[in-house]
Amino acid sequence: MKFSVADVGFSGILLPVLSVLAAFTVCGILISTEGINPVDAYVSLFVGAFGGTYAVTETLAKTAPLLFTSLGVSVAFACKVWNIGAEGQLYVGAVASTWVGLTFSEQPGIFVILLAFLISFIAGAVWAAVPGALKAKFGVNEIVTTLMLNYIAIFFVNYLLEGPWRDPSGITYSPPLPLMSRFPYLIEGTRLHVGVLLAFLFVPITYLLLRRTVFGYEIRSVGNNPKAAKYGGIDISKCIILVMIISGGLAGLAGMSEIYGIQHRMIGGLSPGYGFLAVLVALVGKLNPIGVVFVAFLYGALLVGGDMMQRSVGVPVTLVFVLQALIVIFFVGFEKIWRKLFGGK
Repeated sequence: MKFSVADVGFSGILLPVLSVLAAFTVCGILISTEGINPVDAYVSLFVGAFGGTYAVTETLAKTAPLLFTSLGVSVAFACKVWNIGAEGQLYVGAVASTWVGLTFSEQPGIFVILLAFLISFIAGAVWAAVPGALKAKFGVNEIVTTLMLNYIAIFFVNYLLEGPWRDPSGITYSPPLPLMSRFPYLIEGTRLHVGVLLAFLFVPITYLLLRRTVFGYEIRSVGNNPKAAKYGGIDISKCIILVMIISGGLAGLAGMSEIYGIQHRMIGGLSPGYGFLAVLVALVGKLNPIGVVFVAFLYGALLVGGDMMQRSVGVPVTLVFVLQALIVIFFVGFEKIWRKLFGGK
């Protein structure tokens, strides 16, 4: 899948919209087989995601970690490096930022936040650099290595919460972060925190990196035609490692955002699968940071609205996952048809 500004044009808007409409139609049929009115279900989904200030801010709060991870995955995918490890990189970033918060709890809050930001990026970057280096130097399949590293990170978190980081109260959480070290909320009575703004800030940064820098040109060149890129003097191994560093670093920031903005302590099951959803978001967003914003917001709304749909009308939560998958399936199918009819434009 090639990255192109043209993807933001007619096909770049039409295909995702058609995919969403088709997915909602098919999922509506599945919902009706449960004896539930699909109109009632989708109304509850919409109300849950957009029905008031709190609902919208919850959707934005869910969008933030999806943005961090999806932007990171998009950078890697643009270079044809398949980083399936954003989930593990998120957890590693969360661990690193929690460690900073607990270790430097007596320091000024702004110092702790800035240090946690840096350390979580580095932690995610290092975690991703390992499979990047293995691919660049030895040709090891990065899909397998990044996927396996997810589980190592998640099980390591479980070990910490059952052992050295277990809260003295006996619950399987880490001790809470000091109040002064947490992200401030932007709207009182909601969970809309500063980390959401940081996530959106990285959208233009990532776009400029990919579209307005020499390194971005190298990334796209390697992704489009590795042989031509090598012939043109681009160091492909270096490019692969660097994109994995950037990709993992952004995913690590997603973990820091969740800890400092939402949970305020390390917990098991920190992520409902943001790192895995990032792959879907990046693909439907066509690896374009601008497209990723809208798709991440849509998936954030599905996460929030899906909870309301389950509580209010009894739609099984599994159907929300089906809806998420159907969007991608229809998108890929419609894109194939579009390319056959119009030559990929």
